[in-house]
Amino acid sequence: MRIMALDVGSKRIGVALSDPLKITAQGLETFHRKNLEEDVAGLWKLIDEHEVSQLVVGLPKNMDGSEGFKVEEVRQFIADLTAERQIETIWVDERLTTVSAERALLEADVSRAKRKKVIDKMAAVIILQSYLDRL
Repeated sequence: MRIMALDVGSKRIGVALSDPLKITAQGLETFHRKNLEEDVAGLWKLIDEHEVSQLVVGLPKNMDGSEGFKVEEVRQFIADLTAERQIETIWVDERLTTVSAERALLEADVSRAKRKKVIDKMAAVIILQSYLDRL
């Protein structure tokens, strides 16, 4: 069984997946959101396909650690995702993960257009790898 990380945004969801031994995180895809029904169905398809046993979900807290409206949006989306099917969900602070992903892509000299396509997936990798490292 694997662990999947989600970096939930309003337009895209970055998806990362652990290896079977739960040591490393790899980017799986940048999921482009359409509507709630299709988003939920698409994510459950990925969860089933990759035999995922846990979700690690990034919470976009404010820099002072408080929870704003974005955190509520993410929590509501995960509540909708797990309304009919349950999966263990671990919440992690995702402050600065997108900044870290952007910095890594800049250091790798990835063009602006390509960065936009993979930034959410890279943020999910950072979220998942930080969780795996704590295990």
